[in-house]
Amino acid sequence: MLMCGPPGSGKTMLARRLPSILPTMTFTEALEVTKIYSVLGMLGEDQALMRERPFRAPHHTISDAGLVGGGPAARPGELSLGHHGVLFLDELPEFRKNVLEVLRQPMEEGLIHLARASQNVTYPCRVMLVAAMNPCPCGYFNVPGRTCTCAEHRVFDYHARVSGPLLDRIDITLQTRPVEYHQIARTHADEPPSTYYRERVEAARERQRTRFRDEPGVHCNAQMPPRLLRGHCVLSSRAERMLELAVRHHGLSARAHDRILKLALTRADLEGHARIEDVDIQLAIDCRILDRRGWLHANTHGALPGRPDAFSRPGKP
Repeated sequence: MLMCGPPGSGKTMLARRLPSILPTMTFTEALEVTKIYSVLGMLGEDQALMRERPFRAPHHTISDAGLVGGGPAARPGELSLGHHGVLFLDELPEFRKNVLEVLRQPMEEGLIHLARASQNVTYPCRVMLVAAMNPCPCGYFNVPGRTCTCAEHRVFDYHARVSGPLLDRIDITLQTRPVEYHQIARTHADEPPSTYYRERVEAARERQRTRFRDEPGVHCNAQMPPRLLRGHCVLSSRAERMLELAVRHHGLSARAHDRILKLALTRADLEGHARIEDVDIQLAIDCRILDRRGWLHANTHGALPGRPDAFSRPGKP
């Protein structure tokens, strides 16, 4: 997931709350995480087993070896320390380009293969990658009630730091908005607690375990290989048509198509649908806002002072 929004819109808070609604780790998952932390001497005193999903948030100055592992004495990096948990990359465009690009293969495979002159090692890294970024260097591009001070080319250069191939591998991209005063001041007694959402997640995950009970190594929708996709992703006719239009209209890749299907199936699991409906597909398409063709032009109309049409492009949504 990649959240794009101004400072103070809750991106970091949302990321840090994620572990509280993720399903409880199975014994096998806990054992895998424990092995990694044990190798690095990071287990707490009298801690025999890691029972909570890890949350890692490295600083943007981290090196590629610090992120994926390696170094003179090969050690797991932050990516492996987040195994079966959350890896949070705040200020994503501030990370060095070579650091971000090494994420591409591990995000696909859930493993890191390091080949060195003296040894070859493989580290597990099946993480939930969560990233956050500002809409521009000053942070207020296309933010209602605020004025952006960035030149047009700086906005485009800032977004270009996150490459297309990396964006293509992110299932959910969304915009966050400033929190209004009435939302800050109101009481939250009527809002469901985290346990409510975790129960829904646990129920959806149980449906997925049942779905893949005969598929070794596949435990949830995200792990589905292409050969299982069409068999389990049954769409209504309206949903099928909606997906076809989205792929053509927004120029989405084949990988994006498959990820939309997986996300829509997960939404259907959360809602208890027997098949993927149009509302599930619509949500999954809406969650790929940043890698749509022409999004930056179309979604920033009138953002720069004195340049109301600077980023508009006729005919683009």
